[in-house]
Amino acid sequence: MNWLLIQINTPFGKVRVLFNRSIKIAPSILSADFANFGAECSAIEEQGCDWVHVDVMDGHFVPNITFGPAMCKAIRPHISNIMDVHLMIAPVDSFLEQFAEAGADFITAHVEASSHIHRTIQRIKSLGVKAGIAINPSTTAESIEYLLDMIDLVCVMTVNPGFGGQKFIESQVSKIVKLRSLIGDRPIHIEIDGGITPKTAPLVAKAGADVLVAGSGVFSGGSVNNPSVYGENIKLIRAAAEEANIDRD
Repeated sequence: MNWLLIQINTPFGKVRVLFNRSIKIAPSILSADFANFGAECSAIEEQGCDWVHVDVMDGHFVPNITFGPAMCKAIRPHISNIMDVHLMIAPVDSFLEQFAEAGADFITAHVEASSHIHRTIQRIKSLGVKAGIAINPSTTAESIEYLLDMIDLVCVMTVNPGFGGQKFIESQVSKIVKLRSLIGDRPIHIEIDGGITPKTAPLVAKAGADVLVAGSGVFSGGSVNNPSVYGENIKLIRAAAEEANIDRD
């Protein structure tokens, strides 16, 4: 496994961390209790998650509306690790600064939402934030190859974006394999968003993914009053993915 020293922003300033391809679980708070976001973020971190994934939707690029920069700023004090902001909005560029100021560590924009994605990535990086690009199931891995030297993360949608709880699209596994090959030794995370469970986690981990976004797969059955369920769900997904990850390596 390759380790690299990289720098991230935190509420306490810039911190150097080691980049690695170990499995990271990133619960999507789209599946959390909307009336209790701060406590939910604290609960999943206490139960062992690695990142907190925030799905921002506008009702235009995708057929759902969730939350914006103000909510991200409000929950940031409750997140001690990575706040991973996934923008499913169009246009996107005019909102980047607001999400950076809200405390995002990663800002991911959809290739399909920007007619000038190269410029979008440049803008994210200029704000001192890690830049990610997301691709829908219909978008090929090859279409983003020219961007790989600029980015820190690729988010592969394994469902059609817009709603939680959808069924995993297995045809995307071959896309992950292709992406991993294209990335090579670059310090780029491959994040998978959609339908992650203990059953699907091994498929994407073996293909080369290291960040697994799970919404209902983590939050189902638990609550801030019964957070141990979150921990058990996280452990099950992680164990299934790590076993496949060992086989891959």
